[in-house]
Amino acid sequence: MVLTQALELVLTPQVLLVMLASGAFGLFVGAIPGLTATMATALLVPVTFFMEPVPAIAAIVTAAAMAIFAGDLPGALLRIPGTPASAAYVEDSWRMTRSGHAADALGALLVFSVIGGVLGTLVLIFLSSVLAEVALKFSSFEYFWLVVLGLSCAIFVAPGSALKGLVSLCVGLAAATVGLDNPAGQSRFTFGNVDLMAGVPFIPALIGLFAAAEVFRAMLAPTRLARAERPALRGIFSRQWTYLRRYPVQVLRGSATGTVIGALPGAGADIAAWISYAISKRFSRTPERFGQGHPEGLVEAGASNNAAVSGAWIPALVFGIPGDSITAIVIGVLYIKGMNPGPTVFLMQPQLIYALFIVFLLANLLMLPLGWIAIQMGTRLLAVPQSLLMPVILLFCIVGSFAITNSLFGVVVMLVFGVIGFAMEEADIPIAPAILGLVLGPMLEKNFITSMIKSDGSMLAFFERPIAAGLGVVAILFWLVPLIRMMLQRGRQVTDG
Repeated sequence: MVLTQALELVLTPQVLLVMLASGAFGLFVGAIPGLTATMATALLVPVTFFMEPVPAIAAIVTAAAMAIFAGDLPGALLRIPGTPASAAYVEDSWRMTRSGHAADALGALLVFSVIGGVLGTLVLIFLSSVLAEVALKFSSFEYFWLVVLGLSCAIFVAPGSALKGLVSLCVGLAAATVGLDNPAGQSRFTFGNVDLMAGVPFIPALIGLFAAAEVFRAMLAPTRLARAERPALRGIFSRQWTYLRRYPVQVLRGSATGTVIGALPGAGADIAAWISYAISKRFSRTPERFGQGHPEGLVEAGASNNAAVSGAWIPALVFGIPGDSITAIVIGVLYIKGMNPGPTVFLMQPQLIYALFIVFLLANLLMLPLGWIAIQMGTRLLAVPQSLLMPVILLFCIVGSFAITNSLFGVVVMLVFGVIGFAMEEADIPIAPAILGLVLGPMLEKNFITSMIKSDGSMLAFFERPIAAGLGVVAILFWLVPLIRMMLQRGRQVTDG
């Protein structure tokens, strides 16, 4: 009965048309460097004031899901990740494109994003209350170790040596210390600049490290972009069944990891994608191929990315606690529409909750046709001469950076980090760990200081809670096991010698 009412609410021309329009809008916003899924969601909020509850939520859910996937497109085509999560596997997708396998890379990103989103939605439907209870048990101690795990993954999955990955991570963590966002409220490394008191704006830094650095490289050493024909429908999807049969465990593991981490308030898709990529590399039979254009990491991390988006709705719906910035905006819309998030909404308005679940499934399925259209349009970039393409990319970089800060300060940050990114690439230092350090640095400091205040300075408190102890042991082993292996190998070499 309730399910029938929910279907009647969703399967109307108005709701389906709204989902189609907002999906196209989300793809457009997400594919432009500097414009995020959060921005797409925020821009839709004024429009939802004039809608009924179901089409209003449908518009936001669809736009957010499409924007998250669209962030992968510039990463695969131009090596410009649209989100920090996309940075986890940007090297693989971009190198696949460079080697003439753009259709396979883009198809994998699309298909496994859909699969991850659908599986995450099914978990949201059937296990939301259980996961929400687990999420509530996370305190600053657990979040500290979770961030440490995410940062550790960034080092060990980065192409090249772990030492260079550590250097890159330290660059990001150093940038994250700038500003007033610290327990003492003291200005750090601002050099008297008022704009820096709010910290280094993340999106301009991301655009600079990847996009602007790529433009600078193209100006100094022009190279010919990989040419690719516009892939046909069959061309995009033909290899995905093979990938699904080859990596079924990776798909399920990535979806599960993404959903669980996404359900933790404040964790989000960024940590989920990086941890999933690291797990995929750790248990792969061919770990040496990661970062060289291998689809295995795309499959697992891509599924994890979109599953985390669904997982973020678990604490939002069950307890009214936002899982990320997008659900924080949505909670406000839910209140405006009379759907107060929390346990009572499942009892008082079950038809609206079921309608929301149906919208989630439809939004992820709608990603297939709309994503295909976006890929058809996006791959035309591969045929554009670099002398024309790079100035346009730089223009978008400037516009995106200006839009974040509404001042030239964002543009200056973008250019400075563009120079830093160019220098890092020239020194063969991976850029992706720096991005994660910049994103997770404030979260690491906040949870560490909070935990130390709670424990009155005792480090043992980080291991007193069961979940924190488990995460702490895993994080420490993550660092110790490679060192022990290295020492044993050197010992054997000395013995043999």
